[in-house]
Amino acid sequence: MLRFNLLASVVPLAVAAVFARGEFSTGPRPCIEVAGTSVQIAALSWQAERHVSFTSDPRRATVRVQISDSAEAADFTVIDDIDTAEAGGCESHASPQLVAISTTPSPPEPVIYLSTDGPADYRIFVRSKSFSARDAAALIVGARGVQHRINAASL
Repeated sequence: MLRFNLLASVVPLAVAAVFARGEFSTGPRPCIEVAGTSVQIAALSWQAERHVSFTSDPRRATVRVQISDSAEAADFTVIDDIDTAEAGGCESHASPQLVAISTTPSPPEPVIYLSTDGPADYRIFVRSKSFSARDAAALIVGARGVQHRINAASL
């Protein structure tokens, strides 16, 4: 009976540890380094310091991100041709700044309109096996925010 009680008390602690660390997926999550700080997609939204959301309506967007056809025309480029994330590609001694993609936006957080058409606050080029254009847009906006806004007249 004592073994059962011990097992019954250890299992919930192990589950709580997994929740606290957010280690549901063993694979690496998309991560970039900006000005010496690593920025990573959060495994769990409540862990993130910053949140972004996406919209399909350009009028609701606070940030527009254009998917570019060439790396030369992009402000932010992700290119890889490997099956796994590059070892040490986003290592830092400090904890990464975590960004979560929300399904329901809150007023202070950026709402991203991702498209292939301009005008845009940021232009991204993504050819990656580990990043999607959506991940790249969330990371760059989460890391840099809205540094310059599109004039409403240009819509």
